[in-house]
Amino acid sequence: MTTAQQPLNSGFGAASTSEEVIKGIDLTGKVAIVTGGYSGIGLETVRVLRAAGAEVVVPARDVERARAAVAAVPGAEVEHLDLLDPASVDTFAATFLASGRPLHLLVNSAGIMATPLVRDARGYESQFATNHLGHFQLTTRLWPALAEADGARIVVLSSRGIRFGGVDFDDLNFEHRAYEPFLAYGQSKTANALFAVEADRRGQEQGIRAFAVHPGLIIDTGLAKHLDTAVLRAAGALDDEGRPVRDPERQLKTVRQGAATGVWCATSPRLDGLGGVYCENVDISPLVTPENEAAWYAGENTPGVLPRAVDPEAAARLWEVSERLTA
Repeated sequence: MTTAQQPLNSGFGAASTSEEVIKGIDLTGKVAIVTGGYSGIGLETVRVLRAAGAEVVVPARDVERARAAVAAVPGAEVEHLDLLDPASVDTFAATFLASGRPLHLLVNSAGIMATPLVRDARGYESQFATNHLGHFQLTTRLWPALAEADGARIVVLSSRGIRFGGVDFDDLNFEHRAYEPFLAYGQSKTANALFAVEADRRGQEQGIRAFAVHPGLIIDTGLAKHLDTAVLRAAGALDDEGRPVRDPERQLKTVRQGAATGVWCATSPRLDGLGGVYCENVDISPLVTPENEAAWYAGENTPGVLPRAVDPEAAARLWEVSERLTA
């Protein structure tokens, strides 16, 4: 059954780093795929997984840029993949399946945030298409390799951006409502969290478990390139000289701190037999309750996940819709 959305008291916290949470874990013989693995917390994830002995494949739309970025990580493989191109997703997955390798760890780390309105060739809004649908198609195409691993984990990067909006099943692509960049981002990140819930439910009998992750706000990764610096200063994320503020208790983290929760979800023995939960600060998040909802929305140091982002009925509905949208 799906794990309760309650902290485990992991022994780690908001300031813990990726190196700290993976210390002592041997991944020799394990195979991992990390989307977005050539920048930011994706690259840090690749680095520590390789250091622990895993074979790591980095799918990338810009292969040459990716190869240059991962050159400092000996042995990391780079293959072409464009999450907005269904044919590219299918080709990547088919090539990996043909290699005969099991897939022990799938970290869906790539993403875009608060972009202007762009539609892909199918007419789908780009944040939903990239952050959710592309990863949905990739994961389902790779499912045989995950099942073959006899104990696989899927880690999906969500975000506290779930606060900006849920999944609007009646207008996923902003065809009938005004487009707002953060509303679309919130929809895609809520979809990421719901995807982990249903993927875990469907995968348990095959030894596949799934986790959604809020990494924190790491603004020096390129993800925030569409945000005005004045907005970031007003939020306290940049100081007066435009430098990133580091305050992990307020989710303002370094890249190594930001990668920690995803690495923990991918590798920690504490999570054996668990799944279908949303995690942050290297632990399972509590549910946001009516009593602490105001503090959570205000951005105070209140961890938690909104119930609508882990609702099993919404998760099952999203899966069925996503199957239709990705054929």
